[in-house]
Amino acid sequence: MLRRLQAHADEIATASVVWNELLFGARRLPDGPRRRTIDRYLDGVIRGRLPILPYDEAAADWHASQRVRLSKLGRTPAFVDGQIAAIAAVRSFVLVTANIGDFEVFEGLDVEDWRS
Repeated sequence: MLRRLQAHADEIATASVVWNELLFGARRLPDGPRRRTIDRYLDGVIRGRLPILPYDEAAADWHASQRVRLSKLGRTPAFVDGQIAAIAAVRSFVLVTANIGDFEVFEGLDVEDWRS
């Protein structure tokens, strides 16, 4: 798995809504060595090396269409999962995740299990 990440290091990005979740998780921690280690990792490794892709107008449009389609089918995936899917889909990127089930409902999205 680590070899695959290293082999594709120049192709990896993250979504702005994932960045939000990472920051939220870190900032909920009490101040201390663990929090400072995580903060340094987020700043130096994630923000310092990975493009953070925005949830923009094109993504919002794609997401809205998918929400309408899925709601007619009685399916309501988590809103943030739809945002993540939209950011990848409008850029024709592969969404790599360990939670395939969270994203398989979206049409026009290429999803890959990062554990395989």
